[in-house]
Amino acid sequence: MKIHQFSAEEALASLNSRHDGLIAAEVEHRFKEYGLNQIDEVRGESLLLRFIKEFVHFFALILWLAAGLAFFAEYKQPNGGMATLGYAVLGVIVINGLFSFWQQYRAERAITALQKLLPHYVKVVRNGELEQILVANLVPGDVILLQEGDNVPADCRLLEAFSLRVNNATVTGESLPKARDALPSNEEHLEHSRNTLLAGTSIVSGEGRAVVFATGMHTEFGKIAHLTQTAEKSVSPLQLEIVRLSRIIAVLAVGLGGVFFIIGHSMGLSFWDNFIFAIGIIVANVPEGLLPTVTLSLAMATQRMAKRNALIRHLPSVEALGSATVICTDKTGTLTENRMVVSQLYLDKQLLTPIAVKRQPELMQNHRQFFEDALLCHNLKETMRDGQWQALGDPMEIALVRMAKTCLGETLSYPKINEVPFDTDRKRLSTIHQTPKGVVLYCKGALEMLLPLCDRVKIGADITTLNAEAKQGFIQAQETMASKGLRVLAFAWRELNQAHNSEAQEQN
Repeated sequence: MKIHQFSAEEALASLNSRHDGLIAAEVEHRFKEYGLNQIDEVRGESLLLRFIKEFVHFFALILWLAAGLAFFAEYKQPNGGMATLGYAVLGVIVINGLFSFWQQYRAERAITALQKLLPHYVKVVRNGELEQILVANLVPGDVILLQEGDNVPADCRLLEAFSLRVNNATVTGESLPKARDALPSNEEHLEHSRNTLLAGTSIVSGEGRAVVFATGMHTEFGKIAHLTQTAEKSVSPLQLEIVRLSRIIAVLAVGLGGVFFIIGHSMGLSFWDNFIFAIGIIVANVPEGLLPTVTLSLAMATQRMAKRNALIRHLPSVEALGSATVICTDKTGTLTENRMVVSQLYLDKQLLTPIAVKRQPELMQNHRQFFEDALLCHNLKETMRDGQWQALGDPMEIALVRMAKTCLGETLSYPKINEVPFDTDRKRLSTIHQTPKGVVLYCKGALEMLLPLCDRVKIGADITTLNAEAKQGFIQAQETMASKGLRVLAFAWRELNQAHNSEAQEQN
């Protein structure tokens, strides 16, 4: 069995750990065995070797040969101008090699971006006492405490979880935060388990206690970093074409030089005159400007992509991307930016944009509770940065709050007095607030989960019975939105009496 399939007690036992953490002697022993909890760089080719390779590829060798022939011709016939051509060819080789090496070296430094995703300090329980230590000093078996806003420092198995949700986008690409608990999982794969937290991910809401079972390069995050450093280098279509073109040019240049050498010999010219003339023909047929032109074009493309936060490790990869016919990729954070906006609202049996709603004050006032629901029913952490409001948490909730504030034109701050947390079974979140009208429950979630709980609907300024026709209208609106690729949420609210902790508080 795998650690996520064990109970919390069994998971601790499998790591020879306890709820009150490891003792100092055991920490020291494990630190020597597992090393630092950090992403290590795989030792590859030395900088010197990579630098040399930029000057000895096939086309560069042709240019070296052309420069050598030019200098040889100048040696045999001084003041013939061949030395100038030789220096020009050498300049092309040096500038192109230096530029290509710098671009690759700068891209290699991107590995440090992976290390920045790991926090520097973490709260850990050792020998029954809570300490704050460097993340690099964590070892398997350590018991750590995590809360909203923390980054996960290592692969962990949850021991306790309270309304815990985690953002796994950095590891799995999933945009929606996932609920986590401490119960044993039947999942086969670790990344799909509800009781594990992976290094490099972040806690969106809630808090928990977990035991570390993998650190450093042994984590799923570390394996991803290892793959990025050890991926096999393949030859791009552009490189293949340049090699093919270089061979053709080499054959044609040498062939033409040989033909003119034979012609000169048949005309009775001396051997050295013929030879120098043939060298001139060979050098003249080598396109010295091809290599810097290609390099400059690719470099300009990489700069444009860098402005869009796409880092190119090897210059030819730009052209290889353009040659792709099929791309299989996860869309979140790749084809999209993991930012969300509200694009459509279903109010009064019609689909409207938020801008259209804002232009209709009467409609907005009739459905004020809807916008209050969108504004208040969330688990965001609100902060001020540079004098501006900023929310941390689920991108979908951030989008809803921004939409509500825009439409209402004001910020409400009704105190939250209770909450029924979201989970994958309920598929909804409910928050209870003390408002000027009394205690109100605001709820949002999947339409198929909220619709059976409701018996009334607000149309215009009136609250009417939610009949079959109205239900069908909601279902049809959901299908219309979903067909456009939109994520659909339903909202509901009700007033509560003071005894609002009953199981039926979300009914009607």
